[in-house]
Amino acid sequence: MVVLLAAAGAAAYRWWPSDGDDSTALTVRYRTEGPTVTDAATPWLEVINTSGKAVDLADVTLRYHYTADEGARFAANCVQTSLDCSRITLHTNAAQKAGPKADHYLEVGFAGEAGTLKPGGTTQAIGLQLYRVDDKKLDQSDDYSFDAEKTSYQESEQVTAFLDGAQVWGEGPDGETAGSGRRADADAPAEAVQPPAGLLFDDFAYTGPEDPSLAANGWVVRSGAGGPGVEDSWSAKGVTFPAGEKEDGGQALRLEARTDGTKKGTVQSEFHTARPVFRDGTFVARVYFTDEPVNGQDGDHVSQSVFAISPDHKSKKYSELDFEYMANGGWGRYGPILDTTSWRSSDLGDRVTKPHQTKLGGWHTLAMTAADGKVTYSVDGEVLFTSGKTYLPREPMSINFSNWFIDLPFKGERSWAMKVDWVYFQSGQVVSPDDAAKAAAGFAAAGTRHVNTLSGE
Repeated sequence: MVVLLAAAGAAAYRWWPSDGDDSTALTVRYRTEGPTVTDAATPWLEVINTSGKAVDLADVTLRYHYTADEGARFAANCVQTSLDCSRITLHTNAAQKAGPKADHYLEVGFAGEAGTLKPGGTTQAIGLQLYRVDDKKLDQSDDYSFDAEKTSYQESEQVTAFLDGAQVWGEGPDGETAGSGRRADADAPAEAVQPPAGLLFDDFAYTGPEDPSLAANGWVVRSGAGGPGVEDSWSAKGVTFPAGEKEDGGQALRLEARTDGTKKGTVQSEFHTARPVFRDGTFVARVYFTDEPVNGQDGDHVSQSVFAISPDHKSKKYSELDFEYMANGGWGRYGPILDTTSWRSSDLGDRVTKPHQTKLGGWHTLAMTAADGKVTYSVDGEVLFTSGKTYLPREPMSINFSNWFIDLPFKGERSWAMKVDWVYFQSGQVVSPDDAAKAAAGFAAAGTRHVNTLSGE
């Protein structure tokens, strides 16, 4: 519906053929939704080429100006666009000079694959979220670019636009001057990295388990019935995306398992792709394991797991690849222990596995590669286990992260947490963990929070 509104409204904008004059090259339209005080600001933007020549979107940047309430850190993500959110880059930056209604701005850019706008062309709707990463509500009443009256698309000169570094639309707040766009600014963020085909990447910049961007980007927060662990204890209550959790201070996926020692008082957490994506190729994730509870008594048998699995446990082509870290052990074994396991049948217990007696509290890069007739598991670039051709995946699997209790050995409140900084999956190719980490850093530097160029998307 939003895209249709944008397209239908495109005929209403002013048209100024510029004949080479870039000062009227672009027009920005804006609308908002929701209250002034809210969990997340929701600016929807549309860029229209009002020049007489084609405009490369890679040369375009927009700035949405706001005040960082209480000096809080802000983040942003893309909710919806016909251009594909993978082609939208987002940075939150401090203004060169703080003004009464703007001390920060959200800079919106476009990857090269976003294409060009013909004269009169429009990006249609670009739906964004801007939010405080401390999970507190924000007040938009002192935000320069916010206009509560614009609930349908209208031109907004409070959102500025730059073309190849020159300001071509809008009037910025005090301290923001023409020529301060991405191409002209020596301190500008890196250019957007061009993603290859067959790639899934996510930096986990979301507001919470109810964020509509999760479904749009192909993720599911598990809730409700089933195992493993304490049956029927899966809940979105343990899934958050707090700031300050990962090494650079940004957001991370956080999965909490908590209990009071009873089934009724237990919450387990799982986060996974909505569809099976991994049969062959390389899956890498930056993961934080914990060796002790966040609070409460130690001693639980907790499984902090990173794995790929068939959607149907009874499938004749069942496949599963696991990292399973148990700081206190489990199933009669002492910890800390990391299991690396390749499954061929869940019902028959057909698997090959290798346990590793190692303490892994902290951040680690985990990688599993299915290629060349084998599955290889590594941690921080060190190969720990290789399984042969018999245990290669036979059908596509979902990518999963979970934190759960193997059993409940005692009563009392306690909780455990694991975290995921980013995930990188390259279908059909062998990628080293170092190269995956470099690619992840490149996407983050360019403001690209999510990429999905897998076939079928």
